[in-house]
Amino acid sequence: MNERFPKPRVWMAGLGLLVAGVLAAGSWAVDGGDPASQATEQKAAAGTRYADTLSTAFRETAEQVLPAVVMIETRPQLVRSETPQRRSNPNNPRQFEGSPFGDLFEQNPELRRFFGPGGFEMPDLPESPRGGRRSAGMGSGVIIDPKGVVLTNNHVVDGGGEITVRLHDGREFKAAQVKTDPKTDVAVIVLDGVKGLPYAKLGNSDSAQVGDWVLALGQPFGLEGTVTAGIISAKGRGGMGITDRESFIQTDAAINPGNSGGPLVNLDGEVIGLNTAINSRSGGNEGVGFAVPVNLARWVSDQLLKSGRVQRAYLGVLIQPVNQDLANQFGVKVREGVAVREVMDGTPAAKAGLKPGDVIVEFGGTPVSEPGELQATVERCPIGSKQEAVVIRDGKRQTITVTCQQLPEDDQLASAGGSRNDSADASRFGELGMEVENLTAEVAEQLGVKGQEGVVVTSVEPGSTAAQAGLESGVVIIEAGRKPVKNVDELEKALSGKALEAGVLLLVRTESGTRFVVLKG
Repeated sequence: MNERFPKPRVWMAGLGLLVAGVLAAGSWAVDGGDPASQATEQKAAAGTRYADTLSTAFRETAEQVLPAVVMIETRPQLVRSETPQRRSNPNNPRQFEGSPFGDLFEQNPELRRFFGPGGFEMPDLPESPRGGRRSAGMGSGVIIDPKGVVLTNNHVVDGGGEITVRLHDGREFKAAQVKTDPKTDVAVIVLDGVKGLPYAKLGNSDSAQVGDWVLALGQPFGLEGTVTAGIISAKGRGGMGITDRESFIQTDAAINPGNSGGPLVNLDGEVIGLNTAINSRSGGNEGVGFAVPVNLARWVSDQLLKSGRVQRAYLGVLIQPVNQDLANQFGVKVREGVAVREVMDGTPAAKAGLKPGDVIVEFGGTPVSEPGELQATVERCPIGSKQEAVVIRDGKRQTITVTCQQLPEDDQLASAGGSRNDSADASRFGELGMEVENLTAEVAEQLGVKGQEGVVVTSVEPGSTAAQAGLESGVVIIEAGRKPVKNVDELEKALSGKALEAGVLLLVRTESGTRFVVLKG
């Protein structure tokens, strides 16, 4: 008999005790509880053990990483004051201006009533000898090298001026060097004369999965050493116009003003992202925060520390995502690769033989399904290296070898006719919930609007402003505000300023003809 089960006589002995217990108690209750109650108690005990284990993981992770989290204070310039400075007054709602709580009280006027006489009071900012007041900003950062290398966001240190780094133990250091990359919103601060600082380990953001527990650490509203918990809500978020290069980790861990530049860490205490932005109507946390993936931040910071700037490779193509309509035309699955709609002369793509209509499904051994993925993969390739691009051309899969070249400066690129992907165009319209691109002859023919000039809508987010106006993927915008629209730049101008508040009349064309819609934001 299998030894995992009791022997027959043991079963018989147990049965005898059970019968005796029932007869004695006059019911089915044994040892003061029925089986259902016992099962409930066991589940409760298991839940308590799990909660204790999770709590321990949170605590140990926080204890491990917090010493490496810093507060960054910037004083970019001296702001002249035309009137004498007033001292702090708890009844004065303007006392919080210029402090880390200024935006909080500006966005939430009801808090001013709560912090009335005898309530919360913030000290004034230091006054200059000439009667001016320094405009200060605060953010977060994380030490990644014991010799004093701090990783943070570009927007935390943007503006120059005096930058002070305050360690978790209270020590303060002036920034000796500040190196930035605005395209990714990543920056590096170097401190001189320090060694043996606590530092955080960088993890692998590619291996992080949706649903993983994460902690966000930083200084929200100037509250030092704050830790919040949540999960990874999504990966690869882009098209929001936050930065030029977007492939954010989305999290519901609470992120607020002041958290920018602080680390997003897994429960192994590894940094997997830099807290960067929030999607909020109130200015505070609403459960939608974004972090730069640490693999991208590591690549950028390594180059900044090595040469002071970031060298990016490029292909020289205009690309677009493969939606259902294009998938049907190209004979591929939706989001199976990225469609090439134009190849610029003299670029690496042209030299390699890439053609309009190619669908790039893999580059350098990495599968790609979105324009942002292809752009990020190409840009990180070593300059001069040869990479294999797997494309689907006329329904057949083939491999093309591309020699990566350095991305020209923006002005050089513009004079050469441009070489950007649709994610750059799309990012400008992210708030409206749509992505657009210039209409080319190839795309016009595919959409059945051959010979038409305009801007094609490549995707629309359900429930967005664009969707409510009746725009959808494949629609061509040919007029905005009763004026012809020939490219993305002209459409952007037509939708800029206060025009959207009143509503902009758009004339759009589909396969079934033209119609008017009103876009109001």
